[in-house]
Amino acid sequence: MKHASSNILFFLKPKAETAYIYDYHTVRQALEIMEYHKYSSIPILSRDGKYVGSITEGDLLWGLKKLDLFNLKEAENISIMKVDRRLDYQCVTAKSKMEDLIGRAMEQNFVPVVDDQENFIGIITRKDIIGYCYNELKKMEAKCSD
Repeated sequence: MKHASSNILFFLKPKAETAYIYDYHTVRQALEIMEYHKYSSIPILSRDGKYVGSITEGDLLWGLKKLDLFNLKEAENISIMKVDRRLDYQCVTAKSKMEDLIGRAMEQNFVPVVDDQENFIGIITRKDIIGYCYNELKKMEAKCSD
């Protein structure tokens, strides 16, 4: 029998509890949503709920510089998709193993999770992945000291 922690859905922060933006949002909307939730990166979804990518504070900062936008009023008319993204966070499916997430967590603040139809269903945070690793390490140490 598998224990709960081998199923990544045990760690899933569902879409309903996750902040995200849509690909039709403006730069200003993205900035405001990220500021409100105090997120340094956030998933981008398509209108039909598919994972498009992720955008970071750094992406926005360099995008504002490149687009010569230093006024929030101007940012209301610029699509978030006009901002270059350094790297899109790699997503996993609900069937993935926790081991698949560990490498991603070294590069990403969170790992987006999609279902079989590629619909975004939530995220697993770096904090939860590190917590899982820490608990597994503690279990191994306990076995070795027996």
